[in-house]
Amino acid sequence: MNIALYGATGKSGSRILTELLSRGHHVTAIVRDPAKLAPQPNLTIKQGTTDSAAAISLAIAGTPFDAVVSAYAPPLTPEGVRQIIPVTQHFIDAIGQSAKSTRFVYVGGAASLFVAPGVTLLASGHLPPEWLPIATAHADALELIKQSDINWTSFSPAAFFEPGQRTGKFRLGKDDLIADDQHNSRISMEDYAIALVDELERPQFQRQRFTIGY
Repeated sequence: MNIALYGATGKSGSRILTELLSRGHHVTAIVRDPAKLAPQPNLTIKQGTTDSAAAISLAIAGTPFDAVVSAYAPPLTPEGVRQIIPVTQHFIDAIGQSAKSTRFVYVGGAASLFVAPGVTLLASGHLPPEWLPIATAHADALELIKQSDINWTSFSPAAFFEPGQRTGKFRLGKDDLIADDQHNSRISMEDYAIALVDELERPQFQRQRFTIGY
């Protein structure tokens, strides 16, 4: 496959990049600072931003990408996290206008997952206050993408989403938070990357959200 990847220098994006390249896919990493990535086989490094739909359209124009993958992470300040909402709209507009047949897969948030019938993690009252701004921003971005007419997939991680081991052993779900018998909800970024690339190779959740956990 030919994949455009945003956020390739970040925590989750770098692991998605590694997983894609390890399976022989060609990746165009669209990054603000190309110097942050080292050349590798099957990797094209391209300067670009998510500042506007026009900037994204320009970066993905002229190449028949099978998918645009976004691991974009907003600035982690109470105001900065809201940037994920206009950035999501930029992707919707760019793909809708210039690459309608291209699939859009993005790293979503966990807080909009359900922990009880009709109750999301965000609404449960169990999130630490410092997590509420980013959780709310991700939930709002998901609602935005649901209203679009592009071929989207939102992939929500477990509640705890950190670098770790690549085990290849995990569970997938749709809209309910996945937790173990001790009510721990977690996934390594390495295993998340496996499942995301699996979904690119064998689509099961087009125009849907899905999730992962141990």
